[in-house]
Amino acid sequence: MKLPLFPLDTVLFPGCMLDLQIFEARYLDMISRCLKAGHGFGVVHIIEGSEVGTAAKLFARTGCEALIRDWQQRPNGLLGIRVEGGRRFDVGVSEVQPDQLTLAEVDWRDEPEELPLTEQHAELATLREALGQHPMIEALGMGGAARGQRSLAHQLAYLLPFQPEQKLELLRLDDPSRQLENIQLWLEQLQGDSAQ
Repeated sequence: MKLPLFPLDTVLFPGCMLDLQIFEARYLDMISRCLKAGHGFGVVHIIEGSEVGTAAKLFARTGCEALIRDWQQRPNGLLGIRVEGGRRFDVGVSEVQPDQLTLAEVDWRDEPEELPLTEQHAELATLREALGQHPMIEALGMGGAARGQRSLAHQLAYLLPFQPEQKLELLRLDDPSRQLENIQLWLEQLQGDSAQ
């Protein structure tokens, strides 16, 4: 399937919400086409290049579908949209259109089934609930608790201040228990760094 790509300085995860302000013609056209056709677009992390102007030179080969959940004209005249992360995908052949929009052939990744949280996830689940009480996260509509291992892993990976490379590693992992193990390990490293 061909999917329009929106390279950003963020890593989107399934089930997570992202607010965007759209002002470039290529993306206004893309959003209009997506709304008419009833499908989303792909968010990929920029490795080399910028979010505005010419197409990003280099971006991550794994991304996340962005499904438009809401849109409105902002007071500043820009189009504001809220998207929810959908399915993960791997980028195949991509091409930059004359308007600098990147289109790519994508292969959808299999999503693991949602497994229940266990006692060993209690600490991470508590952290997720605490994060959900932050006004900015509540405003995104992400205040609720995680439903299972996969959603807990995706939400923590999205919300915690990990490096983009770490977030991409988590996005590529198919096993939620491995994702949660990595998150636990990196959290301990972050806490160790802040204690010094």
